[in-house]
Amino acid sequence: MIEAIGRALLFDIDGTLANTDPLHLKAFNLVLGPRGHVFDHARFSRELQGFANVSIGERFLPDEAPERRALILDEKEEVFRTLVAGQIEPLPGLMALLDRADAAGIPMVAVTNAPRLNAELLLSGLGITHRFKALVIGAELLHGKPHPLPYQEGLRFAGASAMASAFEDSRTGVQSAAAAGIPTIGIRTSLNHADLVAAGAIASASGFDDPDLLTRLAAAMAW
Repeated sequence: MIEAIGRALLFDIDGTLANTDPLHLKAFNLVLGPRGHVFDHARFSRELQGFANVSIGERFLPDEAPERRALILDEKEEVFRTLVAGQIEPLPGLMALLDRADAAGIPMVAVTNAPRLNAELLLSGLGITHRFKALVIGAELLHGKPHPLPYQEGLRFAGASAMASAFEDSRTGVQSAAAAGIPTIGIRTSLNHADLVAAGAIASASGFDDPDLLTRLAAAMAW
């Protein structure tokens, strides 16, 4: 397959490739609830969704030592992985879009603030690990989302520039991709159109089978 010069698709994972946010919410409540922090969907989308665990620990476990915060949030991730096992379903239209990008020779990169174990589990569970040229983990960089660095790294791996497009479902993710100069489409799994556009998305879609999204991508990717 010959890669299309200067074109690329960059994807967040949680809430973008699969609607895993309800299971993250449940896992956070199971682990942080006994420590005095209970979240509904609205609070989750404002204060947890898309944030790296280091910043979540600093905010919600300020009296714990950094090492203890990390252990508590590792427990949350273990709970999440248990909950999600066998329940990973792609968003509507995802597989067809990946097929189309592969056929057009467009490289794809996954860019996430999730821990590597989570990201690899989800990509493997969807059967799409091989689709991505690289997996960028925010926690393994100097800065995670909402800093542009994760998406700048994604562009570097993809070898793309102006013809890239990104897909995100969180405020921090949209901010990261937009700050890296990538036109970003918000996926409405947890946030509404207004929230995603306010964060910097150029448009939003309910899934990857959204006709407006497909029309926009056809123009942007020239396929």
